[in-house]
Amino acid sequence: MSDLDEAITLRRDVLLLCPPGHPDRSSSLNNLAISLIHRFRQRGIMSDLDEAIELHLDALLLRPPGHPDRSMSLSNLGASLRNRFQQRGIISDLDESIELHRDALLLRPPGHSDRSSSLNNLANTLGDRFEQRGIMSDLDESIELHRDALLLRPPGHPDRSMSLNNLANSLRDRFLQRGIMSDLDEAIKLYQAALLLRPPGHSDRFSSLNNLANSLGDRFQQLGIVSDLDEAIELHRDALLLRPPGHSDRSSSLNNLAISLRDRFEQRGITSDLDEAIELHRDALLLRPCGHPERSSSLNDLALSLRDRFHQRGAQSDLDEAFSLYSQLSHLSHAASRSDLRVAKSWAAFADTLDHGSALLAYKTALKFLDQQVALLSPSFHHFDVFREAVSSLATDAFSCSVRHGALTTAVELVEQSRAVFWTQLARFSTPLDELSVSGDTGAALAEEFRLSSFRLRNAFDQSTEDQSLQIRQLAMQWDDVVSRIRMLPNFSRFLLPPLFSDLQKAAEGGPVVIVNTSQYCCDALIVLSDQDPVHVPIGITHTEVSDLSSEFQSLSKQFGSLDAQLKLVSILRKLWHGVVGPVVQALEASNIRRGSRIWWCPTAEFALLPLHAAGAYGKKRDCLSHIYISSYTPTLATLVRARQRVSRDASPQHFVAIGQGNPDGEKPLECVAPEVAIVAKCLAPAVSSFTLLKDSDATVKGAFDALNHHQWLHLACHGMPNQRRPFESSFAMRDGPLMIKDIIRSNWQNLQFAFLSACHTTVGDEKSPDESIHLAAAMQFSGFRSVIGSMWSIRDEVAQEVVSGFYENLIDDSGRLDCTRAATALHKALKKLQRSDIPLEQRIVFVHIGV
Repeated sequence: MSDLDEAITLRRDVLLLCPPGHPDRSSSLNNLAISLIHRFRQRGIMSDLDEAIELHLDALLLRPPGHPDRSMSLSNLGASLRNRFQQRGIISDLDESIELHRDALLLRPPGHSDRSSSLNNLANTLGDRFEQRGIMSDLDESIELHRDALLLRPPGHPDRSMSLNNLANSLRDRFLQRGIMSDLDEAIKLYQAALLLRPPGHSDRFSSLNNLANSLGDRFQQLGIVSDLDEAIELHRDALLLRPPGHSDRSSSLNNLAISLRDRFEQRGITSDLDEAIELHRDALLLRPCGHPERSSSLNDLALSLRDRFHQRGAQSDLDEAFSLYSQLSHLSHAASRSDLRVAKSWAAFADTLDHGSALLAYKTALKFLDQQVALLSPSFHHFDVFREAVSSLATDAFSCSVRHGALTTAVELVEQSRAVFWTQLARFSTPLDELSVSGDTGAALAEEFRLSSFRLRNAFDQSTEDQSLQIRQLAMQWDDVVSRIRMLPNFSRFLLPPLFSDLQKAAEGGPVVIVNTSQYCCDALIVLSDQDPVHVPIGITHTEVSDLSSEFQSLSKQFGSLDAQLKLVSILRKLWHGVVGPVVQALEASNIRRGSRIWWCPTAEFALLPLHAAGAYGKKRDCLSHIYISSYTPTLATLVRARQRVSRDASPQHFVAIGQGNPDGEKPLECVAPEVAIVAKCLAPAVSSFTLLKDSDATVKGAFDALNHHQWLHLACHGMPNQRRPFESSFAMRDGPLMIKDIIRSNWQNLQFAFLSACHTTVGDEKSPDESIHLAAAMQFSGFRSVIGSMWSIRDEVAQEVVSGFYENLIDDSGRLDCTRAATALHKALKKLQRSDIPLEQRIVFVHIGV
């Protein structure tokens, strides 16, 4: 038994001698908890940490407000909960830790001997929450608290160097977020001051050398001052001397020095710097064997340095070695980290640029890693920035590469994997877990084990350090093991695996789906048919032209109403016809798709922001798409497949709700709403099992939610409020406030069929990530509606009423029932009646259909 084990045993004995009511019981609880924390830090036994938290809680209950030791108990419990958050990633532990440290700080006013400690603890936990959620106010507050702590630790204070370092770390984090140079300059000065207080022999000298070197490297990247880079290199050399062979952090020091030398090579072209960087990267890689969390970063750094030397000297052996290093990623045996994904994307970009034979394998590897990363994230809008950053142009570039290699079914599979990732995660992650949970005792246990394992592994990746490499390896193996056991259950063999082409092809059972893709390499269309391989359609437009056309259209859509805007709109629609849609129509006709048939558009990237359905030559007796085919849209093929699978039972009751809000909270009144919902009521009340009308004071957020728990058919007439900066806050304006996308995605509505969103801008999403389709119409579709009608911009009142009237007349089938699969055709017929000179072109094409 070690001294620590013996101490814990003795403290347990003392606690037995201090039963409830004993004056020293709180102290005994506190002392035992502290000893358990020490053992947890040494051995990582989670049960020690859990027990310590329970003991600290008991001690706190015995130290009510006014007790002299209450602030100590608050602080100790807060620190223990932070430790558990760092292990398990449960955000509620971190939130509670922050509140406990706030309470402790209130009990340590100016002049209290422990105030600087409380300021520091609260600042650190807020910094943790910033790392987790990215909320800048947490980081700003953390910085101010670190400043206050530093003031209480004047020259000569034993913790001054720690406070200097902590404040510098937070300022550097804020610089990396906002790019404000004064934050970086101040961080450098603070790091320099901390280094002076950590002379040779100080236990934290390495940390100060490393931090100062990294921040000088940041400033070099911003301002190009070579003296900063020279100083950074010397500091990294000094740090490396403090990490001799055998030290756990040596690989990190080798890597940092190598990166700085490579930066100097790029600046000055001194070959010896690059040669030394390559040797240092080789040494670092040897210290990062398979399974090490930083191995993929080392592979990438060495490969990029070899690439640079190939470009300088042309030695084929350097290029071959670089791709040999990258190819190791495809054999990764554990769950991929964000770093693994970043490196796989680097490999794909490098290989595709050189048209190297490994390019397609690189994209497949990157997308496999993306899938694993997405599986670790809960489908929360808080994680949307992580989704967006992870995906970037991966889908469109992978599609382009596959098409250029003639792998057309692969192109469909790959582009599907990395588009609408947030929505796909919402559907693909939650549904199988729900199904797993109700599949029996084994399934329920595995579902819970998977959730917990994902929490732990995600948090370990987020907190990744050299010291955690073993822990990450163990957690990744546990996660892989749980997934493998789930896939052994009946009907779960493809759990968390992306769909195959044979699955996706079912999207075309009601008509062809046209994927239109733009990538930095080229633009292409693929027609997915239900009974044969995809048909490739080369399109005569470049990525730059698509981007320019999209930007032009986004600007124009804000100016609709003038004759000049209408002329510009016709010009854009003609360019779309000649460059994109016309060639696709020719290919459809060559595939024997009859005129008047339905087709589905599945656009990627900037194409998702353009009105493909309205493309045409727009001249006398000249073709327009709407004269040839009936267009619908789908964000992904899998979405359309799911909608086709949710078939309405012929004899099931049809419950329709019309929600009209003409006097929303804080918004301009809409006089057109009342007559519009009256038209809907007149058309449909005789045809459906029940018709409910919610308007004015009844059309509230809660009223809408409650109605959709009992109705499968919806007409919604109100203000649509797009929010392109915060797309999850895009909303429908109700009487009591906004019904937001982030509220809709939490819904659990059942058996939904159709929604007509008679509101402005319901298909307007985040321009920075059009592939994610974060807009109101998509939110309604992904919440369960099989068929949705939305708008691309503002709608005139009289146009909305005329379209609504014509639409519902055609939605009722021959048996007198509503049929959501008739929605696209019904809209097509209603819009045909608008082909008059008194209605501007943009109003004739504003509505679009999404879904079956």
